[in-house]
Amino acid sequence: MAYATILGCAGLTLSADERALFRAADPWGFILFARNVDTPDQLRRLTDALRETVGREAAILVDQEGGRVQRLRPPYWRDWPAPLDQAETARDPARSFRLRARLMADELRAVGIDANCAPCCDLATPETHPFLRNRCMGSDVASVVANARATAEGFLAGGVLPIVKHMPGHGRAVSDSHKETPEVATPAAELRATDFAVFRALADLPLGMTSHVRYTAFDDAPATQSPRMIGLIRDEIGFDGLLMSDDIDMQALSGTPAERAALSIGAGCDLVLHCNGDIPAMEASTSAAGPLSAAAEARSARALAFRHAPDAVDIAALSAELDALLTGGKVHG
Repeated sequence: MAYATILGCAGLTLSADERALFRAADPWGFILFARNVDTPDQLRRLTDALRETVGREAAILVDQEGGRVQRLRPPYWRDWPAPLDQAETARDPARSFRLRARLMADELRAVGIDANCAPCCDLATPETHPFLRNRCMGSDVASVVANARATAEGFLAGGVLPIVKHMPGHGRAVSDSHKETPEVATPAAELRATDFAVFRALADLPLGMTSHVRYTAFDDAPATQSPRMIGLIRDEIGFDGLLMSDDIDMQALSGTPAERAALSIGAGCDLVLHCNGDIPAMEASTSAAGPLSAAAEARSARALAFRHAPDAVDIAALSAELDALLTGGKVHG
């Protein structure tokens, strides 16, 4: 049985120590960063090697949002605009996001990546921290839902699993969760009508990621480690998909890697995301996370069932249509 972790690796190839760790730890999946990316051929070899270590078609994730958060870049991969820029300037934004995701999926699948940590479904506000703001897909519930839904559909059509984030909403945070614990003091009723409402509308999607945000109207712990907030995600928002933590190495959380992992799983996360590629830390977090629970196994099976061969499309035609929507040119077809 796979362990309840998603792990990273240090470089462009796997070391002998990494291979041994992954065989022993048997993580549910893997995540890649810019440090792991050079050329398409190298990346395909790496994704093949990762799956070989666990002996199955484990999910391989990446953060390919576009804009600042884009691990695969030119000259081999397209340079994608920041999501908020596209949401605010494209003709027919939802259609443009579906096309964008379908084209992005084609790039990812070609190198063995079959899950993307996107769409970012947080509401952009004037106060949203700059680390997050232009990664959002709009500033009102209807726009974010439409653009995020279109993005998820485009990824799924291309054989890539979308991961909606950051549940139940990171947009009101004015600090960077990579560096400290953001605190949101917005009243519960307002959160339910806005930030949480986005995720309610997307609750049928197969995978989600938590936020490391403290919502003071509900709990003192960050959502990732709060049974109250995970319960809200499950019961009020209605999300019964596979739920992973955001990266537990971020400084919004405190304690050792093992303590961070144990608190996240104990709160109700199905999976712990551990990204830094440090072998002792990954060993500790995997041991503390333990094997997938029976409920997580069932959610995993449902989520992975969404993986399929990409739908047959004319990539060149879709690319031309997207370019026209982004530049104001004529859309054919």
